[in-house]
Amino acid sequence: MEITDVRIILKNEPKLKAYASITFDNCFVVRELKIISGSEGYFVSMPSRRTQKGNFHDIAHPITNDMRKKIEDIVLDAYERKLNSSGSESNQTG
Repeated sequence: MEITDVRIILKNEPKLKAYASITFDNCFVVRELKIISGSEGYFVSMPSRRTQKGNFHDIAHPITNDMRKKIEDIVLDAYERKLNSSGSESNQTG
């Protein structure tokens, strides 16, 4: 299973830096991954839902650490590329 597309929507919030959507094998998409700025750097949070008790539970998540790392590496790389292209676009227009 390969990640065939990553889409990033930048946010300008203290902790939430972006939303991401990832597509697997051009046929299955997972939306609303979050790129969070944490105390040890950026990390990817899986889509989650708040329960009636106020806790959050992942809706979709990788089963293995290897897949979690692969997703995180690919999403964070796409985030960095988006930041760089956004910066160069604003430099060209500003």
